[in-house]
Amino acid sequence: MASSPWGTSPATLADVLPSVAASFGLDQRNPLALAPNRDVVVLLIDGLGAELLARHRDSAPTLAAHVRTTLTAGFPATTATSLASLALGAPCATHGIIGYSFALPAGDRLRLLNALRWNLDGATGEDAREAYPPESVQPHTSRLEDLAAHGVELHYVIPAYQRTSGLTRAAFRAPGTLHAATTLDEVRTGILAVATHSGVNSRFAYAYFPDLDANGHLYGPESPEWLAVLRDIDACLAGLFAELPATCTVLITGDHGMIHADTVIDLDARPALHRDVRLIGGEARVRHIYLDRPEALADAHSAWTAELSTHATVVTREQALDEHWFGPTPPTPVIASRIGDLIAVAEGTAVLVRPALEPLESALVGHHGARTSAEQLVPLITTP
Repeated sequence: MASSPWGTSPATLADVLPSVAASFGLDQRNPLALAPNRDVVVLLIDGLGAELLARHRDSAPTLAAHVRTTLTAGFPATTATSLASLALGAPCATHGIIGYSFALPAGDRLRLLNALRWNLDGATGEDAREAYPPESVQPHTSRLEDLAAHGVELHYVIPAYQRTSGLTRAAFRAPGTLHAATTLDEVRTGILAVATHSGVNSRFAYAYFPDLDANGHLYGPESPEWLAVLRDIDACLAGLFAELPATCTVLITGDHGMIHADTVIDLDARPALHRDVRLIGGEARVRHIYLDRPEALADAHSAWTAELSTHATVVTREQALDEHWFGPTPPTPVIASRIGDLIAVAEGTAVLVRPALEPLESALVGHHGARTSAEQLVPLITTP
């Protein structure tokens, strides 16, 4: 396996839909070498990390037996960024959803956009869909729109609320038939409804299941609660594989892995980290630091590096872009401005929390976002 800056797989989550498009005859480039079929479903299991699956293959024998390859989620390894990378077939330097939360201009000041929930200033802030229309924040054509233009019927097997969410509007963009699904049984029923038809027209469905990630955050990855969900997923998919017609290919992957936090760094308890700082975005494993003035960059870099010591790597925006952290193609100035003047990436199992401003996120046990293989690597699982 070739190496990358993170020591991970050369294939990425952004390669999935270009390969699907190629299997439908849209593109020549087919990085995952997917064979043509009438219908294709991509099922994203939130939080399904490749290393976690490999360690617990006894709890998920069906999934483990059908791993085709390992993908890299891309930096940062977080849901909002990964879903956009999947839907656009491009990394975040191109699509601009550069993290869990990031700064956007608001007149002569900046405000944080929580891209996962599309709220302002935090997870429980006001709805941002009017102030920052998702189609403007992320204006590029998605691969689903390309499929629809080619005559492929689009379907969504997702929780009903997601269909009009800001993130769905920003990333997936295309209308399609909704099969509302919050439980595993509903996911299986929805996928079979897409795949079981007598028509000749091709169908593509995006399906999503969140509970593995939720239990990992609340109880920790590899906890009894997390393992119970993994076993349920595996049993559901074993049944789905047995019922699925040969005319449908199902691809199963994750958006990130997860680590169990052992070292908690309270950023707000360290005054040196707030000198000349306007906003702190991102999440506990990856922080974007926005400064009041450009002249403060060197001092702020020194302060954050000294305070966080071995718990985090702190780099400037310029270094991150020079090293292609956010993708191989340079971002536009608009997207580059969303990246912090400094980026602090947690190392090991450390987390960089803000309990007063982010009480929900700071109380979590499982986290993701950074550069470790535990967070970056996700499996690509295919039907038999």
